[in-house]
Amino acid sequence: MIKFKDYFAKSSNKYNVSKEAINALFKAICEERNKNISGYYNLPYDKEAILDSRKYIKTNNAFLSSISNLIIIGIGGSSLGLKAIDSMLSHLQYRRDLNLKFLEHTDPIKIEKSLKKIKLKNSLFIVISKSGKTIETLSLMKYVLKHYELLKNHNNKKHLIFITDKDSPLESFGNLNNITTFCINPNIGGRFSVLSTIGILPLSILGYRVENILSGAKKLSNSFFNRKEDHILKKAIFFGNNRDKFHINILFSYSSVFKDFNAWYVQLWGESLGKLNSFGRKTALTPIALIGSIDQHSFLQLIVQGVMDKTVTFLSLHQKSYENPKIPKINMKFLDSCDFVNGVSFASLLQKQQLSTMEAIQKEGVPTDHIEIKELNEESVGSLIMYYELLTSCAGKVLDINAYNQPGVEFGKKILITKFKR
Repeated sequence: MIKFKDYFAKSSNKYNVSKEAINALFKAICEERNKNISGYYNLPYDKEAILDSRKYIKTNNAFLSSISNLIIIGIGGSSLGLKAIDSMLSHLQYRRDLNLKFLEHTDPIKIEKSLKKIKLKNSLFIVISKSGKTIETLSLMKYVLKHYELLKNHNNKKHLIFITDKDSPLESFGNLNNITTFCINPNIGGRFSVLSTIGILPLSILGYRVENILSGAKKLSNSFFNRKEDHILKKAIFFGNNRDKFHINILFSYSSVFKDFNAWYVQLWGESLGKLNSFGRKTALTPIALIGSIDQHSFLQLIVQGVMDKTVTFLSLHQKSYENPKIPKINMKFLDSCDFVNGVSFASLLQKQQLSTMEAIQKEGVPTDHIEIKELNEESVGSLIMYYELLTSCAGKVLDINAYNQPGVEFGKKILITKFKR
């Protein structure tokens, strides 16, 4: 279960959102979903990813039981969502003891370090590229193909899987070489794709109950479209109406398990909401991701007494669900100023640090809200993913932009090609 505590409207009466604006935005999002502008809306209801994953695991059960390394070759939306979910759920006891690695960087030092102890016989490589022509991914794939001779024979090929768009160049290459290949709907953008086969297959191999992830996403989606989550609409309108004043949006996550989720949020928010609107005006909501309590010592000062151009969303775990470990009741000479926390759980300390930080920020008039997860499991993670995807779509509508393309990224790709053609 997730609690959404909205404080934006309490910041000042001038930031209140009208009922007419809320209804208009909801209508626009419903029209977008009905027109299938982006296929991510359908993913919580689609069984294809689960059925394909189950079939693959059943057919290859003996082989999968023999592997100890799962290596994901992909970048951005092809890796960040999967990494985020695994980081949030890796504490679950039934998570398989697999070494999950990500080849997502063309840094030569990182490549050699990541593959240093990886042997073919106990490894499965999953290449993920929606377009089937991502330069970083295909370059890393070429290196792995040669290094491990993955195309040498049928036995080597079983250590390789492709996930890509239907009719992409990578699908064609996979079919030509008899590589196990899974395809997803091309109108599901990479940063919105974690609930597709891109996330569901690797997570299934890792042993997670992926049907519960989709169930959590479905529950949040149903609740939203039944008008029980209007706080999402209000928040998006607040962001849009105050884009010039509060153009920096901070996700302050109070647990280290959210570190990779923060990275997923930064890509989702930044790549979706930094665009030209229909009038050619550059517009953006800039994401910043922090981890509490660590970043209280590096960024809090800027929030509290810096320029008032930021909003803050706090993300935390319900501390009563995590009663251990506790701080020992030890009294030490000269260090007694810290004895007031003796005997309390670290979770309780973290929660009170979060509440104190939030109160200090609110006193300065910084708009905030709070997402609290009672228990971190597959269902709550699925709901959290869907919440941010819906919020991003709503914010895109208010900003009058296409939240699903990335023309600025394509500019850089074209320049890169010209540099190699000189």
